[in-house]
Amino acid sequence: MSVSNLSEEQVQDALRAVVDPEVGMNIVDLGLVYGIEVTEDHIYVVMTMTTPACPMSTYITDSVRHTLRALAPDMEDIQVHLVWDPPWHPGLMSEGAKTTFGW
Repeated sequence: MSVSNLSEEQVQDALRAVVDPEVGMNIVDLGLVYGIEVTEDHIYVVMTMTTPACPMSTYITDSVRHTLRALAPDMEDIQVHLVWDPPWHPGLMSEGAKTTFGW
């Protein structure tokens, strides 16, 4: 895929392959991805975890980087920025995720 043709929606769709192994749900539907910026030379993802004490945070952020590198192997700069504000809450999940978890 040409980097110049890459959209934020394509990045978001690719990130659906990244699953939080503690809950078995992808990070997009969990509401962990707060923002995506794509330019000609970088992809910047702002995301969070369900809790600051998440033992899988390194695994998940590494999976995000790996997924984005596979999507855009020629991209010069791929950054994943982990934030805690605003804190994650179940209201950020997709309707499908809420249904899956019975909320």
